[in-house]
Amino acid sequence: MHADKPLAARSGGTPPQGAPHDAAPEGTAPPRKGRKRPRRGLFARFVSAVLWLGVIGVVVGGVGAVALWQHFSRDLPDHARLADYEPPVMSRVYAGDSRLLAELASERRVFVPIVAIPKLVQDGFISAEDQNFWTHPGIDVLAIARAAVTNLQQIGQGRRPVGASTITQQVAKNMLLGNEVSIERKAREAILALRIEQVLPKERILELYLNEIFLGQSAYGVAAASMAYFGKALDELTVAEVAFLAALPKAPNNYNPFRFPEAAKGRRDWVIERMAEDGAITATAAASARAEPITVRPARFAERVPAEYFAEEVRRQLIDRFGQEVTTQGGLTVRTSLDPVMQEAADRALRDGLIAYDRRRGGWRGPVARVEMPPERLRTAWTEALAAQARPAGALAGWRPAVVLELGDQEARVGLLERGARPGVPPQPRILALPMSEMAWARRALPENRLGPVPRRPADVLSPGDIVLVELLEAEPAVAAARGRPARAALPERLALRQMPEAEGALVALDPNTGRVLALAGGWNFERSWFNRVTQASRQPGSSFKPFVYLAALERGMSPVQKILDAPFVVDQGPGLGRWRPTNYTAGEFGGPTPMRVGMEKSKNLMTIRLAEMVGLGAVADVSARTGVIPNLQRNYSMALGAGETTVLRMAAGYAAFVNGGRQVAPTLIDTVQDRQGRVIYRADGRECAGCVADAPGGAPPEAPDNRPRATDPGSAFQMVSMLQGVIQRGTGGRAAIDRPAAGKTGTTNDFLDAWFVGFTPDLVTAVWIGFDEPRPLGDNETGGLVAAPVFSAFMREALRGRPALPFRTPPGLRMVRVNAETGEPAGPGERNVLMEAFKPGTEPGSAGAATGVLGGGAQAEAEGATTSRRPAAALDAGLGGLY
Repeated sequence: MHADKPLAARSGGTPPQGAPHDAAPEGTAPPRKGRKRPRRGLFARFVSAVLWLGVIGVVVGGVGAVALWQHFSRDLPDHARLADYEPPVMSRVYAGDSRLLAELASERRVFVPIVAIPKLVQDGFISAEDQNFWTHPGIDVLAIARAAVTNLQQIGQGRRPVGASTITQQVAKNMLLGNEVSIERKAREAILALRIEQVLPKERILELYLNEIFLGQSAYGVAAASMAYFGKALDELTVAEVAFLAALPKAPNNYNPFRFPEAAKGRRDWVIERMAEDGAITATAAASARAEPITVRPARFAERVPAEYFAEEVRRQLIDRFGQEVTTQGGLTVRTSLDPVMQEAADRALRDGLIAYDRRRGGWRGPVARVEMPPERLRTAWTEALAAQARPAGALAGWRPAVVLELGDQEARVGLLERGARPGVPPQPRILALPMSEMAWARRALPENRLGPVPRRPADVLSPGDIVLVELLEAEPAVAAARGRPARAALPERLALRQMPEAEGALVALDPNTGRVLALAGGWNFERSWFNRVTQASRQPGSSFKPFVYLAALERGMSPVQKILDAPFVVDQGPGLGRWRPTNYTAGEFGGPTPMRVGMEKSKNLMTIRLAEMVGLGAVADVSARTGVIPNLQRNYSMALGAGETTVLRMAAGYAAFVNGGRQVAPTLIDTVQDRQGRVIYRADGRECAGCVADAPGGAPPEAPDNRPRATDPGSAFQMVSMLQGVIQRGTGGRAAIDRPAAGKTGTTNDFLDAWFVGFTPDLVTAVWIGFDEPRPLGDNETGGLVAAPVFSAFMREALRGRPALPFRTPPGLRMVRVNAETGEPAGPGERNVLMEAFKPGTEPGSAGAATGVLGGGAQAEAEGATTSRRPAAALDAGLGGLY
């Protein structure tokens, strides 16, 4: 079989000499054992190593990526909730005429659904912030690469790293993560962006972004920014205005058009170019937009009803009812009772009254500041000194600081800075005359409410370098008799010296039939003090409380002509406590037997205390609680004279029960509140009206039943109205008279600390208080009739202008009898000083139930001229309470 092969080959011996060691005989396969592969080249081994390293790197990188993903994904916010997310939206408060009153917000935002946002606005923000928004999965890899290269080039330059956030990433950051600058936050942001894109459509993501983004000027979202910068709705914006808004997300403060107009325009023009590149606008539209200046007109945010005290009280009530978060972020729509015309009249009347008192009693308290420099330098450098002077808090809008430059015999020359015609234009200096006639009131203030002599020349009031408040008065026709000029002469443009009063005041007006507050002035100026003296200040009402004592007597069958003894009254306070001897306003004057009506009209203290003794202090406290004036009145006689404490709003509500027929009144400032979906979640009027919701209109309008509790009976209420009319017609409230039927009562507390007038017409109740926040005397004889009644009159005349003069409605069942206004006796034919008095059946003169004689002391008291009560009277050291 193998005879043709050598023996050595067959037996495994040594091969023939000269043959290769691994060679095999021709035609046969090489042996398996000891065979070697060809040696690979160096390049092949390098490639192999790289491939192996790549595989290892991929594996390790994948493991690391998974680990990092799990690390950064841990505890991420739930992105799915963005599907039902409702961004914080500011609440809006509207006056009774639907004008904007206030915006309550931690962030000023108006939410607009994506379908209502114009495509131009959408395209502008996409071009500026995320050109690939519609195509990327949540992150833009190319943008990230560009940002990385840019950041590498800026290493060591101290610049902030450039980001590459998509709109989706910005939504994740703004709504779920926060603004921390770190690699970890960016990684979490990217992960969230990818997840958001999986659960939300692009339109919803863009909607959230455009409503959440901060754009400066306290505006969040494009709708709020459009109003803040241009006073326009979104569909009214031009291309240039859209581009400016789209330029703001990067750095709103750096592109503020007021501070950095050039930077703002440069960034805006860049956005315009991007919009043109993306095809959002044409080249022609882009060129036109670039040529348009940035003109900021935030007009509509400024168009609010100026009623800061009212708005702040509404805010407090909303927070008490709904909480802070819902009030400022819930998008509430609040309708209030405010009447802007009445509010303006209230502010003006109160301020005029405070100025009148201040000029009469406060005197001139000197300049608000001084410029200390030589006169020659003052004439040239006054503008810089005045520009550095801050405007005093509380100065009215038309008042401005001015510096006194020169003094003449009958006028001073003062310099002031006129405001620029538009934002960014510096104020212009002007020098005007301040005539002596406009500072003749400025008598020097002296201690104890005393005043110095009347000034004769400007030097008696001012000095060069004084910074004072002035008001620019326009040229107007002169009054010939007052000025000694021809009737057609005109006063030139001039200045008037002004001063903020130290005294404060409050005024509130409400509808007596509903309790809706129509006007509320809580002080001189909200800028000076947020303290609302209508609702937050508790003060003694003084004699304005007396009607509630008289009401208790009327409810017990006494008539307005019932005679009460006006004579000294002494209260024995007990062993060692001495005696309390109240007096009338004019001490030592006593009227003897006097009709109740006259006692009310003349505000007789002694008659009021006798009435309180006769009906009982418990009855007085009961009336006070039913009307809501003082819910827990102390049982002592000084309380009958108004020594308790109440608020201006409570007093107005208490008097409303007189004019509305005896119903209790709960004052309200808020009519309705709607949530962001328009659902009514609060309504002040809680009456049920079955016929108010009908399928088809027709017939007479339905009437809702008046189910409010009664404060008193209609007859007693009308009798009180009639008596309070006499206060204005013949008594202490003469300065409150207006051109229509009105009623009311003055009030002055012990030592002239508080001055009141509370009054009403058939359709409006108004309460006025004037005093100092830290109680101190207003001055001798500064009574409610002198200080507060003129404010009431001025307000009512303006508030009711153009309305019909309505009479007070007499309830059924009363008997009207002609009586003498002074004696209360039935009037004879042709008798003067006669009025129609209201009597309840059986109490009119001559009837069997009519009271006769004098109440409050009997024959012995009349003979001795005094009445002594041995009832305990604790806390009488609180003072007399009511004076006039």
